[in-house]
Amino acid sequence: MSTPNILLNVNGIEVIYNHVILVLKGVSLQVPEGQVVALLGGNGAGKTTTLRAVSNLLAGERGDVTKGSIELRGERIEKLSTSDMVARGVVQVMEGRHCFAHLTIEENLMTGAYTRTDGKAAVAQTLEKVYNYFPRLKTRRTSQAAYTSGGEQQMCAIGRALMANPKMVLLDEPSMGLAPQIVEEVFEIVKDLNTKEKVTFLLAEQNTNIALRYADYGYILENGRIVMDGAAKDLRENEDVKEFYLGMGGGDRKSFKDVKSYKRRKRWLA
Repeated sequence: MSTPNILLNVNGIEVIYNHVILVLKGVSLQVPEGQVVALLGGNGAGKTTTLRAVSNLLAGERGDVTKGSIELRGERIEKLSTSDMVARGVVQVMEGRHCFAHLTIEENLMTGAYTRTDGKAAVAQTLEKVYNYFPRLKTRRTSQAAYTSGGEQQMCAIGRALMANPKMVLLDEPSMGLAPQIVEEVFEIVKDLNTKEKVTFLLAEQNTNIALRYADYGYILENGRIVMDGAAKDLRENEDVKEFYLGMGGGDRKSFKDVKSYKRRKRWLA
């Protein structure tokens, strides 16, 4: 079996906010082309910061990559603008279902095609494709986003990213605040887009259980460090992961680091 091409390579990055707060402490991860990779961990573990480092949205938060490197298809991207990233096919869907409240669903979706240069027919084709994946959005296409449900707004945010015709989508906390059946629906669509449209996903998710069901590979972050990684099915069956992140098993350990079998692989030091 041939090894997949590495689309994204994050190598030993440190991120500091406001010149003083160290948030990421040597994070390394790889995203192979055509896969769904999950970044897992609790609130404040560094998942959102990792995504923002990749999409170059840190500056708006007064954050900075101070060490390490980020490569997209072998090209260093730390100094590129967010619009440069979109031009290279990388789009981020922010946490919290950001939509333009006063615009209709369809107007929101069309803002995602703003950078496209391949003509109106191609954009119309993509819009139809988005409506095929999200039939609910087609039904609500003339409704103002402010008057749609949380699930519809999340679908709209993902749909808008797809309108840019991305090769890779960075998806931040897609399940946050959504009812379980809607979460399931959103993840089914992510898997579908991955399988049929070959879109690569790097998703940050606190809901480890669902993320590991749909991802190919997972990285677990704790306090700005990767403490474990592996194929999603292996992580699902790992006893420590079950206890700490899947809500199974007892014990009163405060941290994943207390696990005897815990071995962090500092690949970036190798």
